[in-house]
Order: sequence, then structure tokens, then C-alpha cells
Amino acid sequence: MAKKYLIVLAGPTASGKTATAIKLAKAFDVEIISADSRQFYKELSIGTAAPTADELAQVKHHFVHNMSIEDKYDVADYERDVLDFLKQYFKTKNITIMTGGSGLFIDAVCNGLDAIPDVTDEIRVMVQKMYEEGGIEALQSEVEKVDPEYFQIVDKQNPRRLQRALEVFYQTGKPYSTFRQKNVAERDFDIIKLAILWDRDKLIERINKRVDMMMEQGLLDEVKSMYPKRHLNSLNTVGYKELFDYLDGKCTLEQAVEQIKISTRQYAKRQMTWLRKNGDYKWFTIEQTEDIITYIKKQIETNVISSVAKRSRDLSYAKAFTSGE
Repeated sequence: MAKKYLIVLAGPTASGKTATAIKLAKAFDVEIISADSRQFYKELSIGTAAPTADELAQVKHHFVHNMSIEDKYDVADYERDVLDFLKQYFKTKNITIMTGGSGLFIDAVCNGLDAIPDVTDEIRVMVQKMYEEGGIEALQSEVEKVDPEYFQIVDKQNPRRLQRALEVFYQTGKPYSTFRQKNVAERDFDIIKLAILWDRDKLIERINKRVDMMMEQGLLDEVKSMYPKRHLNSLNTVGYKELFDYLDGKCTLEQAVEQIKISTRQYAKRQMTWLRKNGDYKWFTIEQTEDIITYIKKQIETNVISSVAKRSRDLSYAKAFTSGE
């Protein structure tokens, strides 16, 4: 039976992952799995830089606009759903492309989730109270103190992830990061990891231009339509929370837009930190699509040759054993 391959295409926000993934998918005649946790929500398009209707028409995408902002969905759900999807998908295809900027979701599919201890209701209430009284700054300060390793890679603007780290620490007395270092789960498909590399200044320029384009496309109107549901965790994300502050009269529109750019640049920096720390990604520039295709083909060819050689050795050993040699 032919080997199956999950091609992971990662990179910081605004690096051109969607366009590159579509080129790769067309080259191999395969489909795309989104690993962007913000693009799951059907109500959010502009602020999440979700694939356009034209892009979705070019190549079939999965896990894009597949749920509502009111749905409860976490990384464990995503791991389960993607693995279930791949079981069916790999019956007819040998390759798929996964792309997105949510490192935790990519890790879950590639390596499996960590066995995180259950937390009591009392601890959840305590951490929630800390957030309500001190805001996200209180959570950030406490996580930095009790788990500096996780603080370096966590999305510092995501209160739920900060709360989770504190809940686990208060429950066990051990940093959350220590529960994220288990053995890698076995998968019945091979994984080839790629990442898009950008010069820092050029990436900043791309980020700033994309934010301006989002505003031109109607991001403010999209945010206004979400305002009555702003309490939802799915809306506590870059691009939406800054414009919620504007609508609340806490800042001018110009200040809100500038803060979106700053927050997006900070997010891109965290993504790059995560990718570099991961260590097993092969880096390419946005112009190297043909090189990426060649690299994937070579990796698959090498794996095929290795598999054939292994089967040959196994048959030789079996023959020698049964013949008594």
C-alpha cells in the first residue's frame, strides 16, 4: 500500500501561506486542510484573512468556515476531527496539504496532545476571578512568573490559553510546559514540514499593507456586526478586539488600526519563535514554489526507496530464518 503524506506549510501571518498552499495543491492534485483556528468561524472572513471565494473554488479546503463563533471547539476536537477526516481522505488520495498559523493545532495533528490533568471547579473559579479583577495583564504577569518557558511561546493576548496554563499549575504545582513534553504520538502517515521565510522588514511591510486592505474591504462593518457577541472567546482576537475598543470610545479609529498592526506584528514574532524552536521545518522563500515542489517529490522518492529497501531486507531475513541459514 502506498505511503500517505501530510505536507505541513507553516509560516508567520501574512507570509503568503494560502496562495502557496493552493499552488502546491494544484501541483499534486490534492486538497487543503486549514490549521488556522480563526478561520473555522463562518461569521469571520475579513479579519481572519480567510481564503476568498475564488481561492476556495480553485482547490477544495477543509476546516474553513465550518462552524459558528458560538460553537465550543478546542484543539482536542480539531485533532480528533482531522484524524477522522484523514482516515477517509487517504482512501483515495496519498497526499494532503495542511496550512495555517496556529502552531498548537498543527502540533496536535502531527504529534498528538499532551495528557493534561483535570482541574477542579474551585481552581477554575479562582483563575477566572483573577482575570475579571486584573484583566489579561494579571494573567500575563502570573504565567511569566510560574512558567516562563510557556510564556515565551503562548499567544499572550489569548486569555483562555493563559488561564489554562495557570489552572494546570495551581492544580499540580508543576508548570504547564512540563506537560507539553511527552513522546510523539504514532501516526499512520508521514509528515513533511515546510515553512515560509521572510525578511523581518519586508514582513512588517506586508502586515501593515494587509491591515490597511482589510479596513478597505470592510473590516469595521464586520466587527460592528459582531459587537453584540463581543463577549465570546472566539472574538477575543486581533483585529476584532481593537475595533471593539474603538466602538466603545476607548480610542480613535486611527489608533485602533495602528494597534491591530502592532498586535499582528507581535503575533508574527511569536509564530516565528515557535517555528524556529520546533526545528524540523525546511525553510523556503515565497518565490521558491518550484523548489518546494521538487523538495516534496524528493522526500517522497527517498521514502519510497527506503521502504523498498527495508521490505527487501525483511524478506531476506525471513527467507534465511525459514531455510535455517
